[in-house]
Amino acid sequence: MTMNEAAETAAKCDAPSPAVALFRSLGEPARLAILMHLVAGEARVTDLVKAVGLAQSTISAHLSCLRECGLVDSRAEGRASFYFLARPELMDLLAAAEGLLAATGEAVDLCPTYGTRTAKRENTPR
Repeated sequence: MTMNEAAETAAKCDAPSPAVALFRSLGEPARLAILMHLVAGEARVTDLVKAVGLAQSTISAHLSCLRECGLVDSRAEGRASFYFLARPELMDLLAAAEGLLAATGEAVDLCPTYGTRTAKRENTPR
């Protein structure tokens, strides 16, 4: 599906496209891992490379995306840049998501469309 098709689908469903863009940005595992790490406090790219386990160029690309979305910002200190959450509301959103996941138990993870454990469930004898 192209970006235009996705936008058209969202428009047909009356989903506000900024909300779709926000949740799409949070739906990418590496970006979510970066944000979860930044909840604990600011970090340099090298800190995020160690924490997330991806290449520096990949982390930088994700930080650029998150910065363009207004979710993270940075401050320079000497030659280093320290990244941090730009909006404190993001911490509330991530905490609410954790609460929702705790309340639904395994239901979201077993979702046939988006769950990560669907294949395991299908291969499990009943």
